[in-house]
Amino acid sequence: MERPPLTKRLKRYLRYLLIAGMLRLLQFLSLGAARTLGMTLGGWAYAIAGGERRKALKSLARAFPDRSDAERDALARGAFRHLAAAALEVASSRALDEGLEALVSWPPEDRAVLEAALAKGKGVVFVSGHVGNWELLARRVAKAGYPSQSIAKESSDPRLTALVEDFRAKGGVRSIWRGQEGAARAMLRTLRSGEILGILIDQDTKVQSVFVPFFGELAATPRAAADLALRTGAAVVVGFCQRDGEGYRLTMEEVPAPEVTEREAAVQALTAALSQRIEAAIRRAPEQWVWMHQRWKTRPVMEASQAASPALPDPASTPVR
Repeated sequence: MERPPLTKRLKRYLRYLLIAGMLRLLQFLSLGAARTLGMTLGGWAYAIAGGERRKALKSLARAFPDRSDAERDALARGAFRHLAAAALEVASSRALDEGLEALVSWPPEDRAVLEAALAKGKGVVFVSGHVGNWELLARRVAKAGYPSQSIAKESSDPRLTALVEDFRAKGGVRSIWRGQEGAARAMLRTLRSGEILGILIDQDTKVQSVFVPFFGELAATPRAAADLALRTGAAVVVGFCQRDGEGYRLTMEEVPAPEVTEREAAVQALTAALSQRIEAAIRRAPEQWVWMHQRWKTRPVMEASQAASPALPDPASTPVR
């Protein structure tokens, strides 16, 4: 692999030092202070980061065309504030470890959903999205003693990947890095051991995907969750950790396997059902999703080719010479 140029290596190293230093400082914050600081920084980011703000407003216009510009602006600002507050709450690790159960409520009926799925003995494909605080979701489940691993995307900087892995491991969250050698075998091994395998499927990334509806428009959606569940017979649970007052609440639902038997049709149906649950969670609290992500970036081949081709004239409207 070709080595990156010196300027890029320096930028990556400075970014690593900045993030590592911030994590060391932020770990001493109380949860309340972390939340307040995050809300403030998120508001500043919305004002300063024009490119990300425009992406968020564009996504909101596609998802909520009937809402006014002012309503979408308020949602976008709220998304920036929520995301920054959620990140700083996770970073205040000392207070978080002491008060995790108080911060994140897990009602008995939702815990029973996960336990029933695990009791089937074939592992659980646990699906979520970048909704609410997905890091706290994994941490809360792991801290409660449920054996689990999460699929994650490694950073372009191995030092940063190692830093994130260590930070998550201290919270009981084990990671399977998507690009590492043997990742596919590790995923299968996790399920065959009867454990939980967490995966987020609400972003348009460079992985094998299928197009399913998302806010009324087809969106490229990772198919790995459906493929793994159908291949291994693992139960599928969808869960979220969404802000509720000054804390969070876990919700969980088991999603049944599709009745269709043809493999590709089953993958399509199950992925669509999972995406539908993620959309419903976002609609419950739209300010708790990452609207700055370009969710509809990849288009279906037919749609893309139609957009690239000039429209043919209507023969009936073409004058005869």
